[in-house]
Amino acid sequence: MDTARNSQDSALNSLETAAASARSGFACAFSSSDEYESALISERRAQGRYDRARINWPMIAFIACSLMMAGFVVAFS
Repeated sequence: MDTARNSQDSALNSLETAAASARSGFACAFSSSDEYESALISERRAQGRYDRARINWPMIAFIACSLMMAGFVVAFS
């Protein structure tokens, strides 16, 4: 009976060791989600993803609408 218990204990210990080894392989390099987010944002800024748009579409739409309204006023007055 003692040998059965020793084999179960050794199997359990080897299983726990394997599980701890597997968990360490998936360890995250960041200690918190804030640290991860700041690293992600700084990497994306370095790639140029957060640059300002080169074309200011709202201003172009405003100017186009203003010109169309001025055209209607001139055409129908």
